[in-house]
Amino acid sequence: MATRMKIAVLLPCYNEETAIVQTVADFRAALPDAMIYVYDNNSSDRTVDVARAAGAVVRTERQQGKGNVVRRMFADIDADVYVMADGDATYEAAAAPALIARLVDEKLDMVVGARKSEIDDAYRRGHRLGNKMLTGMLTQVFGRSFTDILSGYRVFSRRFVKSFPVLSAGFEIETEISVHALELKMPTAEVVTAYAARPEGSVSKLSTYSDGWRILRTIAMLARFERPLAFFGFAGLALATMAIFLSIPLVLTYLQTGQVPRFPTAILATGLMVLAFLNFFAGLILDTVVRGRREVRRLAYLQYPAPGADT
Repeated sequence: MATRMKIAVLLPCYNEETAIVQTVADFRAALPDAMIYVYDNNSSDRTVDVARAAGAVVRTERQQGKGNVVRRMFADIDADVYVMADGDATYEAAAAPALIARLVDEKLDMVVGARKSEIDDAYRRGHRLGNKMLTGMLTQVFGRSFTDILSGYRVFSRRFVKSFPVLSAGFEIETEISVHALELKMPTAEVVTAYAARPEGSVSKLSTYSDGWRILRTIAMLARFERPLAFFGFAGLALATMAIFLSIPLVLTYLQTGQVPRFPTAILATGLMVLAFLNFFAGLILDTVVRGRREVRRLAYLQYPAPGADT
């Protein structure tokens, strides 16, 4: 079945002159019938030339950021199965046939290449911590998650790609991809794959602190967008608690003297309680909006058959 399917290998790249030739060659050896696309993201080195010389179809995305590149790739390329990896030769290309077979045989929508490395230097500083934080957050929000949220090695079905409205601009795209699968309760799987250090001369484009901040911001956005009732309900509860705490002395004084001597405090407590109710009702309204948005995504997803399904 897989041999009759159209397979596209998608490699987003930015200044990967040193590693892209090996990456293209490895995927060509693993998937000789696949089309290999390299999407260059304003590289200042010879990435475009060496990738084209290696036999890849090279295209360019001018908007900087991996999320922008993924959005362009998913919109441009039409295939039955999509294999996405980074162009830095760190992912195990030889595992691609097994990932595709798992996707097709079990009619899944995404298979994640969960990274396993024997080399500590293969992982960037803070990467493991960010992975654990996101994994725990997604488990709390959706009831399940993946062991390697930040893996860039994934195999997708057509219905995943064509129903995925990419909103991220940068490296938080992997988190958004995972959320899309979890939100729509898609059938997914993980397969452990080898993860190697970058070739000598190749430099990581990630920043420990700026990308770590993006991860934290993504976590907050996940809670606000996907579970607004819980997010705004918690804020409302905090405000209501503060209002009650401030009002207790006022109530006791009023019961004893019949007066409210600290009028500004009473106004503050009243304002906090009003804000608490506003947060609660905003959460209710947004929860309904999120449900409607999820239904629209699900309908778009159902327009395409499962991978390997008879049509």
